[in-house]
Amino acid sequence: MDNPTRLLWLDTMLTLARTPLGALAKRELKANMKVEMKEGADRESYVHLETLARLLVGMAPWLEGKSKGSEERLRKHYSQLAREAIDAGTDPSSPDYMNFSQGFQPIVDTAFLAQAILRAPIELWEKLDGRVKRNVVNAFKATRSRKPVFSNWLLFSAMIEVALHRMGESDWDHMRIDYAIKQMEQWYAGDGVYSDGPHFRFDYYNSFVIQPMLIDVLEAVGSHYDDWHERAQTVKERSRRYAEILERLISPEGTFPAVGRSLAYRCGVFHTLAQHAWREDLPESVSSAQVRCGLTAVLEKCLLAAGTYTDDGWLTVGFCGHQPGIGEGYITNGSAYLCSLIFLPLGLPESVSFWRDEDESWTSKKAWSGLDFPMDHALKS
Repeated sequence: MDNPTRLLWLDTMLTLARTPLGALAKRELKANMKVEMKEGADRESYVHLETLARLLVGMAPWLEGKSKGSEERLRKHYSQLAREAIDAGTDPSSPDYMNFSQGFQPIVDTAFLAQAILRAPIELWEKLDGRVKRNVVNAFKATRSRKPVFSNWLLFSAMIEVALHRMGESDWDHMRIDYAIKQMEQWYAGDGVYSDGPHFRFDYYNSFVIQPMLIDVLEAVGSHYDDWHERAQTVKERSRRYAEILERLISPEGTFPAVGRSLAYRCGVFHTLAQHAWREDLPESVSSAQVRCGLTAVLEKCLLAAGTYTDDGWLTVGFCGHQPGIGEGYITNGSAYLCSLIFLPLGLPESVSFWRDEDESWTSKKAWSGLDFPMDHALKS
């Protein structure tokens, strides 16, 4: 590998992944992981599935890709660890067997694991043996005993059903998917932004969940119904507009507004932008080079700050380092692994423009340096 930026991204992602995947491969996650959460919160039964699912959903494109040399050896090694981790988490006889049916939180993190499988169907599904596949299907179906919150959570139930469809299960539930698609349309607020439920809140859930899951759901099963298929292009256009907005939010220093819920997800804020970079369908006003440079600056701020990890390699709760005060009552150090979402472009080969084009300042850096740049315009829909 001769690209220093890609090497930085890869080293940072593997630093995030090494400790939890290593523990799961030995079936020692529950034994070794100390749970960090608000005093008085009762989240111990959720943290382990959070850790696995939220780590893999960002790593999946890299695991599914093909690399060269030392990177390819690492990819094969971590793909094997990921499969062993899925086995450990879904095997009822495992000491690391995870909670898929008690409480409501398992709906969320089963959906992130489902999205990871959709993004790496060969490495995270086809290469599993039959026993593990049966355990995964049973775990996913166990979430059906829970009712999702009337919010972005509708997409979690939809994503689980989409994954069951991909796994060849004939009883995948069309209605859970249809309800999520139609209800999110009712919550569209304009200019590429959805309300997360009946009341609009300014936060980053359009990026954490809404836009990426809508795209993945519709691309996976949209062909089954004409109205789903017709909705797909509009959803993609809105998501590209939101990606454009996110790129504008990266300051010249690589910071971004600390506003809204779930800031402990750190650079997971840029899920939508990273997804379109990985898909190579960024909006016209945003080049792949400026996204790479902007996201690299964000990554350095969010994941290289002192205090980001414990001495034994577990991610802490924080936004820039260890800041437990920003964690809401539903936040644990396991849920913080959603920061992995920034790494989606590692699924692109090193030869593409995202990694090869010359460095370019992102929009805010251009603007505050007095450089000219194209103006963006509101989405006309």
